Amino acid sequence: MTRYVSQVFPNKPLGTDHYSQKLARETDIADLAFDFYHQLIEYTVMDVRSEEDFNKRHIPGAISCPNGMIKEPSSEIKSKIVVYCWGPSCNGSTKAASRLLNKGYNVKELIGGLEYWVKEGAPVEGNALDSPIYWQFSKLV
Repeated sequence: MTRYVSQVFPNKPLGTDHYSQKLARETDIADLAFDFYHQLIEYTVMDVRSEEDFNKRHIPGAISCPNGMIKEPSSEIKSKIVVYCWGPSCNGSTKAASRLLNKGYNVKELIGGLEYWVKEGAPVEGNALDSPIYWQFSKLV
């Protein structure tokens, strides 16, 4: 029987070079999908968009935590977290990752966010699955 290992948080040391350090703080759709498919998600997947947008469409099993603002410790949030936002044009997950890292969490940012999760055919949940997969400027006006 094949024993799979998490691709997002592998139990192996990373080097000190630039690219190893990127891998320490970022993960991609393929690695998260691998863990999802092989039921290796022993960490929190956190959607940092608004709760309204989360309810419309999100990665299965993700929790909604707008802006990564954790008010108090929760058993729902594990010490390892993958954060995501809309997509490559959104730095909300970068801001949330920084905030969570400074609170002591081991955080990785999902490269491509929800947009690329959907574009690459991964499953989603929500009550408006036909809603846009990117942030809309019209929300500001």
